[in-house]
Amino acid sequence: MAASPSELAAYRSVGTLYNALMTGLVLGLITRRGEATARDYVFRHFRRQHLEKFLPGLQKLGLADQPNAPACALYHYHSNALGGVKTGYLRESDCKAWVRYPPPRWIWRGTAIAAVPRSVSAAMLHGWHGHNGVSLGNPGLGFVCTGMTVDGMPGLEGYYCDYGRPIAEDERVRFAYGAEEMPRVDWQRQPALETASWPEERRQRTFRAYALEYLRTMLPTLQELLGAADAQQELGRTARLVGLQFHEETARDMDLPTDVERGDRASARDFARWLTAVLRAQGEDVATQESGDAVVVTQTGWRAIRELTLTDPLKAFDGYNELWLGAAAAHDRFLQVRTTRRLDDKGWHVAWTIAGR
Repeated sequence: MAASPSELAAYRSVGTLYNALMTGLVLGLITRRGEATARDYVFRHFRRQHLEKFLPGLQKLGLADQPNAPACALYHYHSNALGGVKTGYLRESDCKAWVRYPPPRWIWRGTAIAAVPRSVSAAMLHGWHGHNGVSLGNPGLGFVCTGMTVDGMPGLEGYYCDYGRPIAEDERVRFAYGAEEMPRVDWQRQPALETASWPEERRQRTFRAYALEYLRTMLPTLQELLGAADAQQELGRTARLVGLQFHEETARDMDLPTDVERGDRASARDFARWLTAVLRAQGEDVATQESGDAVVVTQTGWRAIRELTLTDPLKAFDGYNELWLGAAAAHDRFLQVRTTRRLDDKGWHVAWTIAGR
């Protein structure tokens, strides 16, 4: 059975929320912890994703037998397209292939891009693009960046280059602004994308999964960088703000009320519908029941973080949970949400009790 319009809207909401969470977290680190910490976080985040996703992804996309430079550029072209991110590709030779991310940049949505320093944007390239040769066992493969959107250029672009000789570590990512630019791309003749024939539901489910990977990488990376307590503080602050800012947009897309200021059971029921829809859209096992004047949303397991190793899982959850508490406050500031959670040998058990205060 095809997904309903409200289910498609819930998939979009998951993507919107976790895109905003990633962007907001980096901006928060820049302003509260400094550029160096934000740069370190972005580097670690994308290096972790690279080590988990790159080689298996080459196999899944059928690129493992291609020459290294075109294979790497095509990997970014196809994998970003699966997540709904526009990307350009151009192969000059077996040893040189371009990839370009035109504006608007998905990761720095809206005006957020104005606050991202060059070094923080470049950390993504060092974390991922510059490590491709290492992962492929090719000591001569590097990436040359010819422009970044954060510097006012019309896109982040560059090319993979197989130098045919071992290169030094500082050559794995080089910057060549003004020296070269990606040749003209005929968008009508780009490599065929499987997603072009997908139904809307499959595209939205894939976009949701793409965005959820940011959460899955974020939680362990932030704890390793800052420690569990500080990671909870930084994530919680950002998550609450994202919930406050994006509840209205996502609720209206799902045709649900927002900013109602009633503090009654009907309002609690409406917020429970929003929370249940978003959690189910991200793949969680969720149920809702009414108890007196309250509505209780229960979640069994936490599928979004399955197989993750976290220093302190409960602190990770408490930081993440501020997303839902912020959304509840935006929905109706006269509601209160009491969260109970535990992790035992049978897994996660979470309940949100929603009632007037």
